[in-house]
Amino acid sequence: MEFFRIHKTIPFMHYSHILNAISLVSFIIAVFWIFYHGLALSIEFTGGTQVVVQYPEAVQTEQIREQIQSKLGVEAAVQNYGTARDIMIRLPMKEGETSGQMAGELLKALQETAPGVKMLNNEFVGPQVGEELATDGLTALLLVVAGIIIYLSMRFEWKFAIAAIIANLHDIVIVVGIFAVMNWEFSLPVLAAVLAVLGYSVNESVIIFDRVREHFRKMRRTDTVEVINSAITATISRTVITHGSTLAMTLAMFFFGGPALHYFALALTIGILLGVYSSVFVAAAIAMYLGVKREDLVKPIKKDEVQEMVP
Repeated sequence: MEFFRIHKTIPFMHYSHILNAISLVSFIIAVFWIFYHGLALSIEFTGGTQVVVQYPEAVQTEQIREQIQSKLGVEAAVQNYGTARDIMIRLPMKEGETSGQMAGELLKALQETAPGVKMLNNEFVGPQVGEELATDGLTALLLVVAGIIIYLSMRFEWKFAIAAIIANLHDIVIVVGIFAVMNWEFSLPVLAAVLAVLGYSVNESVIIFDRVREHFRKMRRTDTVEVINSAITATISRTVITHGSTLAMTLAMFFFGGPALHYFALALTIGILLGVYSSVFVAAAIAMYLGVKREDLVKPIKKDEVQEMVP
């Protein structure tokens, strides 16, 4: 299905040098910020106190979050715990305070506006759990990257595999870098979104690479740059339909999903936009720089095969 068809080839690769320079600068800034300034890690990674409280009647989580911020001066993760009356609150650790002391301060602050609130559970989340989660997340990322390299090398050619990996790492590093620069909370849902972006981005690259291979077969007397431009132009309608639908979903989560899905949806939205950009101007451009040619994707017909085809 196509919404529209573009009959004139758009010269995407004509702008690749400028955009790749911008991407390289953005990548370097993101890496610097991540390692120099770090991320605003949530308590899943840093450790903290997790408290479950029960209100006498239904309450809005956003009101509780604002109350904790004004009374205790900390950013808390607040979400419903089964019902609208039961609330799970996660607080980062404070210097010199135990988990029990923080839970007591929290309950006292909540009871100022809701005297009937009571504590159901209080437990300490240790930082060693966060270290394990970070290690597992990095391991998952490396395994996915290795799988993508193997898959693309088998399906296409090693030049495309390298181009796709660089483009995907570009997306991941810049998404994480934006969270570092903006000091947005980096939590487990955000990590899940980053891994989802990796798979989403490589899917877009595969679509474009497959169309490049198809156009190499059709356009036998055309140079590589023109073939790549033609292939990308042919995917525009599909890109608008697919990514427009996906962005509609992520934006709906961003605007209407509440604070629990805010950063998850934000990471997905940024990642999807970057995935489209990198598949066109990073992955395809790098494949062009590496010298991909028709012979890499279309196997020449051997003489004996030609003789068999001729009656």
